Amino acid sequence: MSGHSKWHSIKYKKAAQDAKRGKIFTKIIRELAVAARMEGGDPDTNPRLRKAIADAKGVNMPSDNIKKAIMKGTGQLEGITYEEASYEGYGPGGVAIYVETLSDNKNRTVSELRRIFSKNGGNFGESGCVAWMFKRKGYVVVERAKASEDELLDIVLEAGAEDLREDGSNYEIFTTLEDYESVVNALKERKIELAASNIGYIPQNYVKLEGKKAHQLLRLMEELEDHDDVQNVWANFDIGEEEIARYSAEK
Repeated sequence: MSGHSKWHSIKYKKAAQDAKRGKIFTKIIRELAVAARMEGGDPDTNPRLRKAIADAKGVNMPSDNIKKAIMKGTGQLEGITYEEASYEGYGPGGVAIYVETLSDNKNRTVSELRRIFSKNGGNFGESGCVAWMFKRKGYVVVERAKASEDELLDIVLEAGAEDLREDGSNYEIFTTLEDYESVVNALKERKIELAASNIGYIPQNYVKLEGKKAHQLLRLMEELEDHDDVQNVWANFDIGEEEIARYSAEK
């Protein structure tokens, strides 16, 4: 029971609001450009770009914006060059945090991330300090109200998923990198709505938090997620739905 799927489904539901103020567009445009620069502008041969395009369409990004971002990545249009980097640290209660970024100024990014960790009861760490606690996998969240466990199991196991777990009001589905697209497509073909989907760093163990430390950790996660240079944040916390609801109500 990770609690992490609750955070990701909450974050996913905010995407429409974020799109209205442009924040999610900014992050996806950077990902489109970097994916195209690294592996080419053809989504048929570039899985990373294919996912970025799907994410862009999921928040109703105009096709012209998608096309221009890809062209900037391939060098057909001038644009800012963003570099990938990952950073690690600890949150309140010793929670391990792994942050993926795309930035045009790594010195600025490091300084600002360090400040966010410090002001929210965390510690910015050295490279490798928590990475060993995570494994890179495909990750999908489906709300329990959207499908029965038996139905989901039949669909995702046939499509190649490794595991399905209950997490309160959600199901978490884990896949290898190779089978991620197959599982996502199988769910979409059956018209099952996804609360979240990503390829990321999945914790291998979890730290349970309550009260003040839980709220500090959620504030830290929110500030990291809201930073323009941050693409994804992964953490090994277990916070109950009631605690998350209290945090949201107090904001």
